[in-house]
This record gives sequence, structure tokens and C-alpha cells, in this order.
Amino acid sequence: MKTSLLDGIKPAKFDKHIIANLLLDVAPADEVRQEALIVGVRNADGEIYRLIGASTHNSFMNAVEELFDLGLSDELQDTDEPVEGCDAIFSEQ
Repeated sequence: MKTSLLDGIKPAKFDKHIIANLLLDVAPADEVRQEALIVGVRNADGEIYRLIGASTHNSFMNAVEELFDLGLSDELQDTDEPVEGCDAIFSEQ
């Protein structure tokens, strides 16, 4: 899976836990957006600051499971429609 921090947006205080728990390769945001499935992560201000791109459904589900395990919530859990270019968007609730 690939990940990118978005320029000019402050990371969430829990970001270090994402990096510690997921095997992610740092890549430019444009490259991450080319992956098949995209996970966005919101900071305390409600801005998406990190993108995680998964090339397969299996790796996407692994990322989703890890983010749930960190106590984060997926605001798109009950929809199949992408929002802001993301297939899942996680944040603290």
C-alpha cells in the first residue's frame, strides 16, 4: 500500500499509530490516487490529511481493519459511493 501526507494540512495526533500499524510505502499524492481503492484520514479540523492507496480489495480491507483496531471510525461505512475521491474516510469520533 502507498501513502502520502497532503501538503499544508496538519496531521492528526494519532498519525504515528497509523504509520506504526500499517505497512505503507511513502509516495507522491498523485501516485497514491492512482491506486484502485483510496482511504482518507481526517485530522481534528475535519480535513483529509493522509491518503492511503490499496491496489487490491484484500489490502484495502486489511487497512480498514487496522484503522478500526486503532479506534477510528469510517464515515463511509454505510455507503458504496466515494466521497472526496475516497472509498473510506477514517477519523476519531
